[in-house]
Amino acid sequence: MLKIIAPLDGWCAPLEEVPDPVFAGRMLGDGLAIDPTSGIVVAPCDGEVMTLPASAHAVSIRSPQGIDVLIHIGIDTVQLAGRGFEARAKPGDRVKAGDELIRFDLDTVARGAKSLMSAIVVTSEGVTLQKRRAAGAVSAGDLLFEVDADTSPQAAPLPAPTADAAAGECQRTVMVTLRQGLHARPAALLARRAKSGGAQISLAAHGRTADARSVVAIMALGVRQGDELIVRAVGHEAAQAVAGAMDALEEAQRMEAAHESAPAPPPASEPRLADRAQRPGELAGVCAVPGFALGRAARIERREIEVTEQGLGGDHERAELDRARANVRLRLERVRNTGGAARHEIIAAHLEFLDDPTLNEAAHEIIAAGKSAAYAWRSAIRRSIAALESLGDSRLRERADDLLDVEAHVLLALAGEARPMHLPLPEQAVLVADDLLPSELTALDGRRLVAIVLSGGGATSHVAILAAAMEIPMLIGVGAALRDVADGQTLIIDADQGRVHYAPTAEELAKARSTVDARLARSAVLRAAAAKECHSLDGTRIEIFANLGSVTDAMAAVASGAEGCGLLRTEFLFLDRETAPTEEEQLQAYQSIANALGGRPLILRMMDVGGDKPLRYLPLPEEANPALGLRGVRTALLHPSLMRTQLRAALRVKPFGVVRLLIPMVTDRWEILAVRAVIDELAGELKLEGRVALGAMIETPGAALTAAVLIHAVDFLSVGSNDLTQYTLAMDRGHSELARRTDALHPAVLQLIASAGTAGDAAGKLVAVCGGVAADHTAVPILLGLGIRELSVVPAAIPALKRQIGRLRIEECRALARRCLSLGSANEVRSLVERAVGDEVGDEGDRA
Repeated sequence: MLKIIAPLDGWCAPLEEVPDPVFAGRMLGDGLAIDPTSGIVVAPCDGEVMTLPASAHAVSIRSPQGIDVLIHIGIDTVQLAGRGFEARAKPGDRVKAGDELIRFDLDTVARGAKSLMSAIVVTSEGVTLQKRRAAGAVSAGDLLFEVDADTSPQAAPLPAPTADAAAGECQRTVMVTLRQGLHARPAALLARRAKSGGAQISLAAHGRTADARSVVAIMALGVRQGDELIVRAVGHEAAQAVAGAMDALEEAQRMEAAHESAPAPPPASEPRLADRAQRPGELAGVCAVPGFALGRAARIERREIEVTEQGLGGDHERAELDRARANVRLRLERVRNTGGAARHEIIAAHLEFLDDPTLNEAAHEIIAAGKSAAYAWRSAIRRSIAALESLGDSRLRERADDLLDVEAHVLLALAGEARPMHLPLPEQAVLVADDLLPSELTALDGRRLVAIVLSGGGATSHVAILAAAMEIPMLIGVGAALRDVADGQTLIIDADQGRVHYAPTAEELAKARSTVDARLARSAVLRAAAAKECHSLDGTRIEIFANLGSVTDAMAAVASGAEGCGLLRTEFLFLDRETAPTEEEQLQAYQSIANALGGRPLILRMMDVGGDKPLRYLPLPEEANPALGLRGVRTALLHPSLMRTQLRAALRVKPFGVVRLLIPMVTDRWEILAVRAVIDELAGELKLEGRVALGAMIETPGAALTAAVLIHAVDFLSVGSNDLTQYTLAMDRGHSELARRTDALHPAVLQLIASAGTAGDAAGKLVAVCGGVAADHTAVPILLGLGIRELSVVPAAIPALKRQIGRLRIEECRALARRCLSLGSANEVRSLVERAVGDEVGDEGDRA
């Protein structure tokens, strides 16, 4: 039995009182907390100093029995970068219980940290704590608790490539340009790619190496924006595997850009005590999602899921874990496509965690030591969370919520239960909680929820992303004082100012109601204006459509004033599964979206797979450059049965004619005629009356230059500006040095868009833009001047876009576009537009 003494003077408390989910949830291990009253930290037991970083905010000791004990001084103190701390020992030192390890200045640390509450936890697996000290005053040297020394084995290192895998090898170094580094979504994309090929892929950064199949291992590298990442593949199709990893990084870049194009909360930092000054009746927090709300507190408490430590045999426990994971996987896959794009991406990341090889290997090792499936799964999850916590990166620490979510899903499945899909809420509810998991938020009725206030949380957490997508004001980091807010208490939430008014006067309530009413009225006016058809100032009709990926997206688009769907990305039905979607499955998905659009046009892009979007069930040849290989219509024509199934489902959507079909990656007229022949054949089989509208995407220079020929084979053209820019400028959008130069306002790209616009004018057919440039406020007058008469954007951008167009005259746009075509760079184009129509495009209210 190992005795652990208190390393600090102060007030002893359970870990649940630490205002951080990592410690409060025992993700790092079990233990106690101390709110310190002195700045001297002593060794809690005899042993060796294993870690003591330069910031000196934490220290870990390994006892002679091999038990690791961590002392973490305060919360988020790593951000102080050593200010206020002084190390009195170093890694490798042998110490006795009571020896001085660290000194710190209480006042300096208190002003710079989220909390002084310090955790003392045993991070070794398979231990039991006994004789815990009760809450109350404690002095350094007092017994804190005892530890049973029966430890579990640590996780084995990742397997090295086998001899057979040495047949091929490829390596590439890239600078990571993602603003948030390799967090959950890009890590999930990389892991998915790594699992789909025959080569073993590893990633290296900061002197550490990770198995690319493991989302947790990738995040644990701690890769941030500007860091170099080495991607190495060994084995069959090594070059293709590395190229796939590069594509995954590019896709992550596109996803990040898409999120940034919609209204987003401002970047948040942990509040300092000086910033949290408050008046009586107020609590201060950090704005995660801006907004203002008035409602009543509705507290949600998460029950602890009990687990049994000892197992009933390795075979039995492994089978139970596999069964539970399979049940959770099916449930997540069923609900993945029932929400918007943000929910789809988050659940996709959770599915990657569920199948993460590092997590599952660790769980199986713990089961082999005689533990139960539930105990093993929780231990493996919390070991991974501890690795993320050690990085000192707040964004990566926020991913702990996702791991906790997956942990709970599996533990409940092991117990024969399931996460509730619907949690009750009263009307005008302000959700109050210590923290919130993504699945808990998605289970709430968003119509009754007016705001979210959390004791902890993170501004870039997946819960914050979901709340922003739901347009629900959210405050985080309010602290332990939030627990004093009673259930049902009237609250005023001013997320813009980071304030919670929990004891408002009658006068303050009346003023708050007026503020809420005024905001709703302004929003209603803007939405009412957006609900009308869009015309330029001189009366030219411009259609404003939305890019969609789900039924929820369609509902949001209609509410925002979308006049139809300009691009339905159907890949969500084809990716991340073992078999192709059936005709009935596709019909149900397309019909649901058509119903949500209420008879508005639905432009359904045929599956754009292959290249950077491989399918597990569709074998494609190895390609040295997938971006120039089997993509879009090329893949469809190579696999006609897959194409025919999709086209039949699309043609069956009712009422007939609401669906218009769009062919991706067109390069010549023959491809259009081949697809049209299949459509006509299927229409005959289905005995359809009339001819479905068919369009071609202009994504390559070849298609743009021959638009005058292509347009006679279709009913409309749609410019995909993202790919068109990449192919025109020969610049990889994911390249660290070139990504910022792949600007669709480069005159070369504009000249190709002009070719399509001219072809449309001559043929009397509509030309649309559905790429990212359509929501660029600087690009809008140029696009209208080039003959574009339909813009398809993210739903959130629609009201402001319609308002901007209503202030533009087409003749002036044409004159401006002609001047832009003669310039030499995208920067020159942007400068000219800002000077020429700065009042229209510079108005903050018009920014998409």
